[in-house]
Amino acid sequence: MGIEYSSVIDLPRSEVFAWHARPGALTRLAPPWQPVSPRVEADSLSDGQAVLGLPGGLRWVARHDPHEYDPPHRFVDAVTVDGLGSLPAGLVPWRHTHDFEVVDETHTRVVDRVDAPAPAAVLRPMLAYRHRQLADDLAAHARAARSGFEAATIAVTGASGLVGSALTAFLTTGGHTVLRLVRHPPRAADERQWDTDNPAPDLLYGVDAVVHLAGASIAGRFTEKHKRAVADSRIGPTRRLAEVAARAAVPVFVSASAIGYYGYGRGDETLTENAARGDGFLADLVDDWEAASRPAAESGVRVVRVRTGIVQSPRGGTLHLLRPLFAAGLGGRIGDGRQWLSWIGLDDLIDVYHRALWDGRLSGPVNAVAPHPVRNAEYTKVLAGVLHRPALLPVPGFGPALLLGREGNRELASAGQRAVPARLEQVGHEFRSPGLEPALRHLLGKSAG
Repeated sequence: MGIEYSSVIDLPRSEVFAWHARPGALTRLAPPWQPVSPRVEADSLSDGQAVLGLPGGLRWVARHDPHEYDPPHRFVDAVTVDGLGSLPAGLVPWRHTHDFEVVDETHTRVVDRVDAPAPAAVLRPMLAYRHRQLADDLAAHARAARSGFEAATIAVTGASGLVGSALTAFLTTGGHTVLRLVRHPPRAADERQWDTDNPAPDLLYGVDAVVHLAGASIAGRFTEKHKRAVADSRIGPTRRLAEVAARAAVPVFVSASAIGYYGYGRGDETLTENAARGDGFLADLVDDWEAASRPAAESGVRVVRVRTGIVQSPRGGTLHLLRPLFAAGLGGRIGDGRQWLSWIGLDDLIDVYHRALWDGRLSGPVNAVAPHPVRNAEYTKVLAGVLHRPALLPVPGFGPALLLGREGNRELASAGQRAVPARLEQVGHEFRSPGLEPALRHLLGKSAG
């Protein structure tokens, strides 16, 4: 049993093959709906070994076959599962052949052949996802290259989080060097220790840009302790990092922010980056958080503050929480469902951070949201439809309040902001998934093809 899947990429074969050989390729191609996580990437396509974690402590081990390595034409990996124990041996092996064929000087046909004891219907969504990720990532890097963005050294905080891990993998597959700013002693050559209370003066030596993502999760019951922890993890560290960036004359400082700036009760008002600050804890927090990056901006550093909407990924955030409920037919709207949800797919968010690095027209606040916000009731309907499940159980307003508290419910679960990406549209930014249904289908492996 097995499958062959192919598509044409709008780049020369040498560039497409080289992308697969760079760090981060495995992470970028791993389908997010599957219960696997990259643990070790192969250091060579010729004879390296990649490892993915599976449930139950099993390990998916892909060993590259040196006899089949023929750059830039082909590489092959054979897969086994370590720790099978009493599981049937017929589940493995798995052999994956990656072929790269010249269509013409600027187009490459990528052909995946998988020989495995699995039906084509199971393999096809995985391969369709991989091919779209490959095409979209390469297209994004090509756009940046046409604008003069060359290989850069980029320092990233929060690199192990949902956004950070995706962004670092994206950047390294594009040929950039990522320095992970970590709080523990460095364990690898790509790490530098970052003391958030007293960062070293040379922390950003040799750095071309900073992407600052670190901060405690906002999700949780809005107790005074929780709110203090969220604020303390953002405001002080951001200010001190911005001061170091100013002294080091780093050209670009990109900092995470949130559409919570607009408050929780804006109704049907369309919120561009010029909209006034709203009310509530999150609005106050984001205002102070953004102000903390001023030392960099005042020194001439181009500062971009990425006001992020509700990130869509089955690996984290709201979709991670909602997916099992909706898959079980237990999903439904919250309250009357009329509150607006300004969402963005994870890969589109990565593209926004990437553009902030190379597009000098962007500075100040940038709404990182898809161009078509939806009401909670529509989001519920679309997610249920993608999963082929009913959505008949509305969540009463008091339900989230029991978990988040009255304030947390008001500012998170029941909040609504109709934010739009005005700044991105002004610079002609193109979204991978501007519509909710195609975005969810891609993320959950429900796309056609």
